[in-house]
Amino acid sequence: MSGLTSLLTAAVEVLETAEPKAKAAAAAVAGDLRDAGAPLGAPSALPDRPARPARPELVPPGEVPRRRLGSPEGRAALLHAIAHIEFNAIDLAFDMAARFAREIEAAGLDGTAFARDWISVGGEEARHFRMIEARLADLDCRYGDLPAHDGLWEAAESTSHDALARLAVAPLILEARGLDVTPDMIERLNSAGDNASAAALEVIYREEVGHVACGKRWFDALCAARGLQPEETFKSLRNRHFRGQLKPPFNHEARAKAGLSQGFYEPIGN
Repeated sequence: MSGLTSLLTAAVEVLETAEPKAKAAAAAVAGDLRDAGAPLGAPSALPDRPARPARPELVPPGEVPRRRLGSPEGRAALLHAIAHIEFNAIDLAFDMAARFAREIEAAGLDGTAFARDWISVGGEEARHFRMIEARLADLDCRYGDLPAHDGLWEAAESTSHDALARLAVAPLILEARGLDVTPDMIERLNSAGDNASAAALEVIYREEVGHVACGKRWFDALCAARGLQPEETFKSLRNRHFRGQLKPPFNHEARAKAGLSQGFYEPIGN
């Protein structure tokens, strides 16, 4: 990894690294290159799917264990699911940088700034993963001990052809959903007496607002470059590329902080 000299090659290195701790370390190397002012670099071949460890076993969403938070096992199940989300989020951010920076440049925007932004997001996702991994260890559990599902990456695969579609689905739908549900998880963990896990989720929640804001800023910029109206374009892309439904209740305050007006997600059927 020490021979990496550009943002794009560093981003691809993250995607090609399977072991969780090594993937987080590769994200840190990419962040160091970003901070050092490394150039964007030449496009690199991207893997069809990011490299992943042999565990966790990937199962349909309904087979992922859910338990009451009153027991250590129940809290471990929740935190394992969160760790899996954060692990996927590392790859989503670095795939965003590596896959679409040149497309952003072709639209007349700053591809280097785009890559730098998503490398920064990916570094925060890696830190979130490590935080939750540490809490799992305190509960005598490791990432990979429980099954998980592949829904996040399946959503990404349907948008690999277009930066605007990926921005709509990944930050503006999937991560925005995190803003809606995380405060309730924090409250439930505090009620169960697991203040340390709740504190970790508080950090994640605050920083995810910035991730959604980053997605919204680039979505708006790319819409402008293509002569498109953002709200209507988002709804069209949502209907074409997102299989699920937007689920209320929505965290209007956090979404507003991220720049998402209610017209982006209400009324739901539009």
